[in-house]
Amino acid sequence: MGRGRRWLYAIGCGLAAGLLLGGLVGVVAGVVSAVAAERMLRRVESPHVRRERAMARGDLPFATDLLAAALRTGAPPDRAAIVVGEAVGGPVGTRLTLVGRALRLGATPRDAWAHLADLPGGRRLSRVAARSADRGTALTQALERQAADLRVAKAAAGEASARRVGVLVVLPLGVCFLPAFVLIGVVPVVAAIIRDVVGAL
Repeated sequence: MGRGRRWLYAIGCGLAAGLLLGGLVGVVAGVVSAVAAERMLRRVESPHVRRERAMARGDLPFATDLLAAALRTGAPPDRAAIVVGEAVGGPVGTRLTLVGRALRLGATPRDAWAHLADLPGGRRLSRVAARSADRGTALTQALERQAADLRVAKAAAGEASARRVGVLVVLPLGVCFLPAFVLIGVVPVVAAIIRDVVGAL
């Protein structure tokens, strides 16, 4: 969601709160509501970004394995990144191609691998790759370890998503049955207690 549209919705929310309450309290509530709504809307991802992040989460472990395999054959890091990026495609492939081109143009490993940082799991991968290049350790081994970690993270994210779906499936039932439970179970008890208290007075 664009910044202008986000603020438009937030101001609308603030105006609604202000008009509902009125007076000085309404003004304060309107400002607080507008700021709170803007911050909440800032966290909402567009469907395109959500799809891109999901695709990247699935592709990054595979691309990291391919990159390690290409380096193991003796390809230089810039060439390996470009070849794997073109083979994988998508958000991961695009960023790997940028990494390879940056390395080829003489960028530092830290700056070149930073192109991956905005992907899920990419920040850690870029740090590991830059550190191994800076220290002269085997980039291949570092990437293999990172690919294994990314696969574990992907599996954990899948389990968390499955649990979230279970909660979201049950939520409508709770919304339907909770008012009925309150009306049938709680309200009569509270009404009986109030009647007894008033009767005792």
